[in-house]
Amino acid sequence: MTMRVAVQMDRIETINVAGDSSLALMQEAQARGASLFHYLADDLSAENGRVRALARPLTVGSQPGAHFEWLGPPRSIDLADDVDVVLMRQDPPFDMGYITATHLLEQVQHATLVVNDPAQVRNAPEKLFVLRFPDLMPPTLVTKSLAEAMDFRARHGAIVVKPLYGNAGTAVFLIDKNDGNLPALVELFGSVWREPFMVQAFLPDVALGDKRIVLVDGQPAGAINRLPKQGEIRSNLAAGGSAQPTGLTPREQEICARIGPELKQRGLIFVGIDVIAGCLTEINVTSPTGLRAIDRFNGTNTPAVIWDAITTRLSARA
Repeated sequence: MTMRVAVQMDRIETINVAGDSSLALMQEAQARGASLFHYLADDLSAENGRVRALARPLTVGSQPGAHFEWLGPPRSIDLADDVDVVLMRQDPPFDMGYITATHLLEQVQHATLVVNDPAQVRNAPEKLFVLRFPDLMPPTLVTKSLAEAMDFRARHGAIVVKPLYGNAGTAVFLIDKNDGNLPALVELFGSVWREPFMVQAFLPDVALGDKRIVLVDGQPAGAINRLPKQGEIRSNLAAGGSAQPTGLTPREQEICARIGPELKQRGLIFVGIDVIAGCLTEINVTSPTGLRAIDRFNGTNTPAVIWDAITTRLSARA
């Protein structure tokens, strides 16, 4: 039977074809004979215990500007009856809209496999889930208090300040030990976000790279080392960082072995973790990236590994 896959993501017209992991996953599903639907999180609705999406069938390709073709007009599909798999792939911010989507998709999990598990995505936001593993992290503080942030900097020197629910390196600041901007920055964060912010001890070895490691069903499947551009501390590819091939150090293998079983148990099939100088800084579960770069350097097919894990889970449900 043809597998039916609905992809909840941002507008497919706007993606970076060369680097987009969602497109890579769609291409692999299509190569396996799956039929594809695309919809936005805003297209979800719920009524009388049923969750529906206004979705469009499509095919995908690799040519920029011609990387997809609609096969028909939008139509309302029942996510419990009309599809086998939902890929939850819209980018953060992890706001109330995102959380609402996890609640709606949780209602179809009894019938349809949602990847990643929406309840666990809601319970494991990138910069909070990682706090479960303090011995693997750099010194870290989550607070809204200027006094606590000042005290943390006095103890640890230069610090990095970032919003809890940001992505792609947005609003990440390096504050040196004697920088007088920390009070103004805390004031700015408080005016923009209601949530606390994260403060971490600055790791100078970020200049040597911020490693993105992809785990599939709890097992490491590949990695890239992301280098910040000149004059930057952010190594995110979306912030201008560059990728280079890499392997895993014994410390990184230890990190994967520690967190992998919990990821698998939670139904977090596709996860990207960030490691700097042997310190775990984030566990990305919402819409991880990096598949294209990993496969380009290693000659691998990580989307196939992910779909193998998905089909194994589907078979276990049958």
